[in-house]
Amino acid sequence: MKTTLTYPWNHQRRFNAYAQYFKNLFGERVQKTTIDAGFTCPNRDGKVARGGCTYCNNDAFNPSYNDPKKSVIQQIDEGIEFHINRYRKAGKYLAYFQAYSNTYNSLEELKRIYSPALEKENVVGLVIGTRSDCMDEEKLKYFADIAKTHYVILEYGIESTYDKTLKRINRGHDFKNVAEMIHLTKDYGIKVGAHMIFGLPGETRDEMMAQVHTLNQLPLDNIKFHQLQIIVGTQMAKEYKEHPENFELFGMEEYIDFMVRFIEQLNPHFVVERFAGEVPPRFLVSQAWGNLRNDQILQKIERELEARDSWQGKLYAD
Repeated sequence: MKTTLTYPWNHQRRFNAYAQYFKNLFGERVQKTTIDAGFTCPNRDGKVARGGCTYCNNDAFNPSYNDPKKSVIQQIDEGIEFHINRYRKAGKYLAYFQAYSNTYNSLEELKRIYSPALEKENVVGLVIGTRSDCMDEEKLKYFADIAKTHYVILEYGIESTYDKTLKRINRGHDFKNVAEMIHLTKDYGIKVGAHMIFGLPGETRDEMMAQVHTLNQLPLDNIKFHQLQIIVGTQMAKEYKEHPENFELFGMEEYIDFMVRFIEQLNPHFVVERFAGEVPPRFLVSQAWGNLRNDQILQKIERELEARDSWQGKLYAD
């Protein structure tokens, strides 16, 4: 017999879903439109390290309309047109600064980049992907001011809570650095998102699963999960070719089982933005899951949650 529950996220999906979160917040569909503003990273230009994170190739997830040679407004306009053609029209949009580390510049330069997006009609806020070592209190004060009138979320790449892994993937900072910045960002009244990757080399399945307890202690609003995919043109692709025995990538069914067991323990107040990454097949060195799209993986996860009569936070203990 299935359980009938009223979930704390005020809808009947079995996890705290991103799309429903925004419908509840704004009363209508909200769509992100991505922007490449020409940033780089401190572990690419030598400030922290060179070469970047070993798994990273931004070309694998940047939409075709993203080009730092284009203005922010042009990319927003083309992004809106793209989403109108591919999906039904949203009522409101979020300007998503995605490529590389989008606070890695002076405050004055950040203001120059972000101001046009905030003045755009129907853009209700900013989603900013960045690193914890590219943020400081001066910038946090700036984003806190914006957050008084717009939706603002700073999304930090955690990737792993284990320093041994962060060192191995050339992340350039330790977990303490990102945890402290997440707490500080929240102290400024700014929404905080996080990004995790499952399947990184050197981590056992049990170690990956145990990270849920560490994450639950962080003051997160949103979280994204990706399975590790080996992308062409990365240092990790070279490592994978030379030493495939060092990698234990998830099969699709194994990953679905893992994610269901993970979110059963996950803080139910975290909005889950995605469960899996999606990369065009031409960028993949590792085996794709039959070219399934994110929405198809999501459907499988939701069906498995229903089959097990489970939900996000069922086994959560704060």
